Amino acid sequence: MDTCAATPPTVRPGILASASRVLQRMIARFERIPHGAIALLARVSIATTFWLSGQTKIEGLVLDPIGRTAELGVPRMSENAVELFRNEYALPLIPPELAAVTAAVAEHLFPLLLLVGLASRFSALALLVMTLVIQVFVYPSAFATHGLWAAALLYLIARGPGAVSLDHLIARRARARPRAW
Repeated sequence: MDTCAATPPTVRPGILASASRVLQRMIARFERIPHGAIALLARVSIATTFWLSGQTKIEGLVLDPIGRTAELGVPRMSENAVELFRNEYALPLIPPELAAVTAAVAEHLFPLLLLVGLASRFSALALLVMTLVIQVFVYPSAFATHGLWAAALLYLIARGPGAVSLDHLIARRARARPRAW
């Protein structure tokens, strides 16, 4: 009877140490990704998503950054939007006419504020609430999409809009100005 069991091949300690150093350097480089760049990408991405959704609810003003089309005019509610809120979205407790107008205004105002970085945390919070309403009442099976939106919005709420924003400029000026009590 052979009592020798197969032993696993040994990995040289030098290879593990080298791999560990490479991983540590990579992680250190990842940690140098500027918050401002991440925040700007999150702001532009989520603002575009909500803006385009808002554009589907109005007529008379078309500003499509993806399709690169623009038609300037006076915005008005589209009949299709009210019908969507009446039939497909059907939010509880809110009349469809009010829900359509509220959504159209929110999907234009808050993305604009996010884009320029003004009242960014509050705008992100408003869009997060909107995302939660959409997830719970309108499209409960679309968590993958809404989860990504929520992650970007929570990042902006927690960390702020970054250096390329009006919020940052205002805060910097406020810190530079001495207070007179």
